[in-house]
Amino acid sequence: MSPTPMSTVTEVREAFAGGRDYLAACTGGLFPRASVAALTADLARAVDRGPDPRALTATVEAARADAARILRVDALDVAIGSQTSVQVALIAANLPDDAEVLGVEGDFSSLLLPFVYAGRGIRVRTVPLADLAGEIRPGVALVAFSLVQSATGEVADAGAIVTAARAAGARTLCDLTQAAGWMPVDAARFDAAVCHAYKWLCAPRGVSFLALAPEYAAGLRPVQAGWYAGADPWVSTYGTAATLGPGAGRFDVSPAWQAFVGARPSLELFAAAPIPEIHAYTTGLAARFRAERGLPQPELPSAIVTWPDPKGADLARLTASGITASGRAGRARVAFHVFNDDADVDHAVAALRSP
Repeated sequence: MSPTPMSTVTEVREAFAGGRDYLAACTGGLFPRASVAALTADLARAVDRGPDPRALTATVEAARADAARILRVDALDVAIGSQTSVQVALIAANLPDDAEVLGVEGDFSSLLLPFVYAGRGIRVRTVPLADLAGEIRPGVALVAFSLVQSATGEVADAGAIVTAARAAGARTLCDLTQAAGWMPVDAARFDAAVCHAYKWLCAPRGVSFLALAPEYAAGLRPVQAGWYAGADPWVSTYGTAATLGPGAGRFDVSPAWQAFVGARPSLELFAAAPIPEIHAYTTGLAARFRAERGLPQPELPSAIVTWPDPKGADLARLTASGITASGRAGRARVAFHVFNDDADVDHAVAALRSP
């Protein structure tokens, strides 16, 4: 059953108990109340009764369905995992020898390193994000990029990248981890898309998803197949005769059960959330922060704001004022999510004006 849609940002905000002065959703999201309650109940049950594997399997499948709604694909096209790097490694393992992978300079390493260390002559070439579409040429096997850059908050022009890749005969792999939860995403635009849920989707670490176009998935070898990749995992636990699952399910890995217990309420929340309104709300807060700080507004709005801070002085000012922010690649970084508001903007601006 699909979750009941939420009509306002306020309804989503009310699902969270905290958020004041927390400007680090790009590092890790805050758990909504329902996720905390689900984890607490599961731990209490485990004290004297242990896990209930079949109930936990139902939770995993419900989380898969919610993730599919968030990613705007069919649940049959979504594989579950615990780390995006492992799911990217599946894509790397299926590239032909001597393939060229085109990526973005400074992109998150979990998206790039599986190709760097894939061996078999696979080559990785990186270019600035703004140049990515123009650098796609015949002979490129795969274009791998994050929709939103972790270090800078830049938003990729996915339409231009996908169009150029198709013209050149290249596959596309997009990391949606820094986008899903605050901006509309559509994994169906890409041959493959990965997303970890512990950032903007506010879930525990250990829950990730791989969405695959059916035509692309049909040609991939399930090199990481285990018991949960079976059509019925409970009859695929022994031996070599397992029948693998339909669709992307044959690329599943054994789920981290407790992480999925906490993730399911978070994913249900965002599957029902008015994401276009959240996008307008969060990028509006970020735009106001940029204006107050005299920072340029990006062409494509982002809920992540970064600026040069090579010695960490600005991050130290924010931290000293009780604000949780982050620093990446010599830059200070703040992120505005649905649990933030104008008071968070005001406090951060004031903190940065302090001596």
